[in-house]
Amino acid sequence: MRLVGLAALLLITLPAVALGLSGASASSPAAALVTAAVSVTPPQKGTALSDEPADAPSRRFSACTSCHGPQGRASPEGYLPRIAGKPAGYLYNQLRQFREGRRAVPVMTWMVDRLPDAYLHEMAQYFAEQHPPYPRPQTVTLDAASRERGRLLVTTGDASRSVPACTACHGKALLGVQPAIPGLLGLPQDYLNAQLGAWREGVRNAVAPDCMATIAKRLAPQDIAAITGWLASQPVPAGARAAAALPAAVSAAEMPLECGGLTP
Repeated sequence: MRLVGLAALLLITLPAVALGLSGASASSPAAALVTAAVSVTPPQKGTALSDEPADAPSRRFSACTSCHGPQGRASPEGYLPRIAGKPAGYLYNQLRQFREGRRAVPVMTWMVDRLPDAYLHEMAQYFAEQHPPYPRPQTVTLDAASRERGRLLVTTGDASRSVPACTACHGKALLGVQPAIPGLLGLPQDYLNAQLGAWREGVRNAVAPDCMATIAKRLAPQDIAAITGWLASQPVPAGARAAAALPAAVSAAEMPLECGGLTP
C-alpha cells in the first residue's frame, strides 16, 4: 500500500508541479497524502467508532475518513479535499470516475474498483448528509493585483478568453448546486491547483463534454494561481449549504458551457 500511496501523490501533484503552482515538498501539506492515503488505523476499543455497530456507515466508510477526516471534513492545512456536505450526485459521479479510470488516483481506484453502483450511491449520500463546521480559511500569499485578478475571474470571468465566472455554475455563494455541482470554498489551494492542472494535462477527465477541461486549458498558470489563492482564502459562513438549484433564469442548457455528468 505504501507504493500505491506514493503513486497517488505523484499523479495528483505532478500536474500542478508542471504549472509551477505546487509548493509540495517533503514537509509541505501535500506530502500528508503519503501518510494519510496508505495508513488506515483500526478503531481502538472504547472509542466512539469502535462502539458503533459493525454495519454502521461511519465504520464501513472508515477507509474514506482515514484520509478525508472525521465526517469527511478534512481541513485547509491538509492536501486532501473536504467531501462532507458536497452534493450526493457530485460525490457519486467522482466515485464512478475513479472506478472507471477517468480520474487517475490509484489509491482511490483501488478502493472503489469492485464496488457496485448502489454502494457508491450509499457512500455519496452518507457524506453529503454530513455538515461539520468548516475550518478557518487558509492564509494565502497573493499580491494585491493577483488577488483582484482571482476575484474577478471567479465572479465575472474573462470574456476575452471565453472563460465564464466560477459563480455561473458553482453558485453565487460558490458552495455548489444540487444535485451534482460541487462547492469551491473550504478547499486547500494545493488541491485546487492540482485539479485545474490535471484538467489541463488530461490527467483528470469527466463525462464528455468535459467543460472543466475546456476552461482549464484557457487559463494561464498565473490565472490559475490567482483563482485558487482567492478561493482558498475565503471564509465559509456558518451553516453553509449547496444551493438547491441553479437560478430560475438558468437551466443546464443555458449554462456557459455544455457539461457532461451533471445528472447523477
